[in-house]
Amino acid sequence: MYYSTDIVIIGAGAVGTAIARELSKYHVRVMVVDKRDDVGGDASKSNSSIICSGFDCPPDTLESQLCLSERAMIEQVVKELDVPFRVCGAIMPAVTQQQMDILPHIYEDAYANHVYDVEYVSPEQILKMEPEINPDVLGGLYIPRDAVIDPFLLVVAQAENAAENGVQFLLNTRVVGISVEHGQVQAVETTGGTIRTKYVINAAGLFCDEIAKMVDECDGFVVKPRKGQFFILDKNTPCKTSHIVYPIPTPETRGKLLLQTIHGNMLLGPTAEDLEDKEDHSVTAEELEGVERDCKKLVPNIRVQDTITQYCGLRPNRIPAGFHIGFGKKTQGYFGISGIRSTGISTSLAIAKYVVKQFQDAGVKLERSFTFQPRRTGIEKFSEASDPRRAELIAKNPLYGRVICRCETVTEAEIVEAIHRPVGARTVDAVKRRVRAGTGRCQGGFCGPKVIEILARELRIPASEIEKNLAGSYMLTGQIRGEGEQGNA
Repeated sequence: MYYSTDIVIIGAGAVGTAIARELSKYHVRVMVVDKRDDVGGDASKSNSSIICSGFDCPPDTLESQLCLSERAMIEQVVKELDVPFRVCGAIMPAVTQQQMDILPHIYEDAYANHVYDVEYVSPEQILKMEPEINPDVLGGLYIPRDAVIDPFLLVVAQAENAAENGVQFLLNTRVVGISVEHGQVQAVETTGGTIRTKYVINAAGLFCDEIAKMVDECDGFVVKPRKGQFFILDKNTPCKTSHIVYPIPTPETRGKLLLQTIHGNMLLGPTAEDLEDKEDHSVTAEELEGVERDCKKLVPNIRVQDTITQYCGLRPNRIPAGFHIGFGKKTQGYFGISGIRSTGISTSLAIAKYVVKQFQDAGVKLERSFTFQPRRTGIEKFSEASDPRRAELIAKNPLYGRVICRCETVTEAEIVEAIHRPVGARTVDAVKRRVRAGTGRCQGGFCGPKVIEILARELRIPASEIEKNLAGSYMLTGQIRGEGEQGNA
């Protein structure tokens, strides 16, 4: 199959989808390609969900500049895209004198990054703000504008809005090569066909070095996976914090934090394990025990026995480190992005703006489209609706009267809508990320078969072809009793 476009974005994570939405504001043809089943990449769907103010970025760096810029624009964007977002603030407690001695350096870095609202707080102030903090706390810092977001929905919302404004998405499509003639990009070769294009934006995250090698633009850097393992606790766990609780960072890692997610679960982690295998998503008892041990130093009463799941993400650790964003030196039309590691969610919107400006400064003609529609309405959550509103929803669509996921009170109507929206869900995990079916205490034990049935029916394929996420991750094997031609289980 052959396609033709002006710009191909490789990678549909937070950075790739943000760039796609930003470019959809212009009269330019854009196509996003990703090898995975859904938008969200790897790090973008398995991170700590924080929008950072930029207080602890390395000063005088592009990362610091972009983090600060995004914090100024994020609240408007989440309103436009209808994405859950909560400014909860953060506390960085010191429980040893050695940690207290580090606080002035962090405070000075915050000022160097122009984050002037970071404040010293006393032990009494900390314990009043967060009674569950270790009572041996000696002092700390308060960072009032750090926030939490639903990172899944941020990426999905940007993709949906970009698609509504004309961007094409090719998922389950692996890039296998980039054709170059006379030093100029000509096409992107994929498992789904050839895409003729003038420009390629490499936003492939963990695999950006492999894409860069296709056009000989990988001189001097390599990307290694850095695994981060997390606990997610049940919403009913008795020990919760209302703020993000940061550890004192070390030169190697920002450490293991605690926070209450936008949906009310406690999140603990991550680890920082340097790997070679970019597909290693395993979690280990040894590393998770380390998460529990370190988090209990900050919040002693935290109950990891209330865990409902554990997961890990692979951060794209660039060597040498640092944000690198710009056109290639050898290949005309190639634009590379690498080094976006821990602050990817916190910088993605600003990166998109920066990329477009780089294109304009390079003389690429981008004519503004004044028909761009910035607003996207999310799927209405039955679980958050009032009783009168629930009655209205059921009267309008009886599928709202069928609760599929009991833990999160997700209805069949919400799942069906998630499937049929732009860049809609095609797998069990894609449904989960959009409407939270399967994220509760039973982790899909009750609703999983029903979600498979609904996907099969709506996609008009056999239930045996429904996948969990990646190609080949089938949920069912063998004969499905009672399965009809429409794929009903």
